[in-house]
Amino acid sequence: MRELEALLEYHSRLYYELDTPEIEDAEYDKLFRELQDLEAAHPDLASPTSPTKRVGGRVAEKFEKVRHQGRMGSLSDVFSEEEFLAFDDRVREVTPNAVYCVECKFDGLSVALEYRDGKFVRGLTRGDGEYGEDVTDNLMTIRSLPLTLKEAVPHLIVRGEVYMPKEVFASLNRAREENGEKLFANPRNAAAGSLRQLDSRLCAKRKLDLFVYNIQLCETPLPDTHFASLEWLRSLGFPISPLNKLCGNAEEAVRQIREIGALRGTLPFDIDGAVIKVDDIAMREELGETASVPRWAAAYKYPPQRGETVVREIRIQVGRTGVLTPRASMDPVAVAGSTVSFATLHNADFIAEKDVRVGDTVVIHKAGDIIPEILTVVKEKRPENTVPFAMPTHCPSCGEPVYRENGEAATRCINPDCPAQLERRIIHFVSRDAMGIDFLGESNVRTMVGAGLLAGVADLYDLTEEKILSLGSGYGEKSASNILSAIEKSKEAGLARLLFALGIRHIGEKAGQLLAAKFPNMEALLEADKEDLLAVEEIGEESAQSLLDFLKSPHTKQLMARLQEKGVSMDSKQERKGDKLAGMTIVCTGTLPTLKRNEAEALIRAHGGNPASSVSKKTSYVVAGEAAGSKLTKAQSLGVPVLTEEEFLKLLES
Repeated sequence: MRELEALLEYHSRLYYELDTPEIEDAEYDKLFRELQDLEAAHPDLASPTSPTKRVGGRVAEKFEKVRHQGRMGSLSDVFSEEEFLAFDDRVREVTPNAVYCVECKFDGLSVALEYRDGKFVRGLTRGDGEYGEDVTDNLMTIRSLPLTLKEAVPHLIVRGEVYMPKEVFASLNRAREENGEKLFANPRNAAAGSLRQLDSRLCAKRKLDLFVYNIQLCETPLPDTHFASLEWLRSLGFPISPLNKLCGNAEEAVRQIREIGALRGTLPFDIDGAVIKVDDIAMREELGETASVPRWAAAYKYPPQRGETVVREIRIQVGRTGVLTPRASMDPVAVAGSTVSFATLHNADFIAEKDVRVGDTVVIHKAGDIIPEILTVVKEKRPENTVPFAMPTHCPSCGEPVYRENGEAATRCINPDCPAQLERRIIHFVSRDAMGIDFLGESNVRTMVGAGLLAGVADLYDLTEEKILSLGSGYGEKSASNILSAIEKSKEAGLARLLFALGIRHIGEKAGQLLAAKFPNMEALLEADKEDLLAVEEIGEESAQSLLDFLKSPHTKQLMARLQEKGVSMDSKQERKGDKLAGMTIVCTGTLPTLKRNEAEALIRAHGGNPASSVSKKTSYVVAGEAAGSKLTKAQSLGVPVLTEEEFLKLLES
């Protein structure tokens, strides 16, 4: 296990830090799974700094507040070169020979990272500077954060900035827009929201990154200068900003501030300024601090980058989840280092709030220096006879009526065969937790859609060896046989997985299982009314209405008939073993000796119980394994009975 940990960390560093991978992703995944299996079999031997911890898995009830061992303060801001030169004058009155280290001012979330004997032990948010929140589990999901340093420093606390790369931010907002969810305003908000997710698995999916830029505390002798200390931190394995530069005087510092500002739009991370620090540590002590900020550093804040242009057209795009997104086509304008011709208008509420119309002059900026967005309309330049924009009543892709649910901003097309949603729906349909069709990953689905073999999920069951072989290179007889066997096997997946596979809004994997436990087959579900659906535990108003809208659609009925004709099972496969846990709510936490979490929860459902994710006074039992954490603590404080896996299984047998 120790050898695998070291090997995975080595390859992770090559991939994420040096961009020189030596092995394929599949080989890395194989090593990773091998370590996961060993840790599951021998949880007592698992390392707290294992690379597997980076995928998350612990769900916190709340974040504990911890006092910082050294205050995490802020810097004084300067907003012009004149203000910086005034700062330089004050510095040189005390230390005439000062040399500056100029570096990026990252726009993220400041954190303190603590190491003991070279091992990462705890991470805190900045908080109010005196107390921060313990977000250790979430920080461990950041791949660039070293869990073990290259030198076993007895005690070290460093300060860094957690950020969301621009590409990740853009991708996240695209997905949220497609799902009709509220968008993050900028990468900093996205990073802060991600780092404060109670479930570390959700944080891991956000692909956060990190730069370290200061030493807060160290029990070994340190270099005499800040720049040298950064190089020492780099040698330990910390990610350090690539744009740090020593400047011997104010003029050189100004040039570096300008250079960083010019690069701002091209950097893969978001910055909002440059930080200027006196490099010599002894000089810093001479300069000292005010009550709130150090006298030896300043933050130069760049002005916002904006442009003015004219909206020529508002077009509607249909996302892969059916959300209709209006998009403004504009006269080209230079903003933040590139030419902008289009900007998202998000939804009908956004357009109404800004009152954006075709022909309007608008002020735009780039959210996170990457996503063009309209800030405001210049009303005094509005032409006569403009009219307010109205969303279409029918989908521009398939012509079916569109819907907007109460309380939601998104307008949606719910036609399951809408061409604009096709590829994403099929990829979800074949995924492991849905119909589980092996050998049909994203790449194969895209190839088949592009070749015209798939125009809907039902077309999967019309595939033949001849059709697959027609795709050419990479598709031989063995490949075709594997795909067709997997498709045939999927016909027995059952009602619960089929409901999840269909990608119905608000109907996830658990809702599919609950519905399949209540209704014996799809026919019974198609005949159900809203009251029948609301009678199912945990199915609320939104889920019931969404399911009804989907099921009552003529396209859905045609799709169900076609799938049934192809032999796809519409029956519930859930085996009810009894009612021993009827009316009970049971929470599973930690690593159980033999059962996986989903297996334990399936047993709870099979015996009439309700598996839950959080502990409350209404919880009947908590089934706890290794590293149970805060859920076990809460259960004990509330007096909720706690069972081992063995006791849980005996309860089912009694």
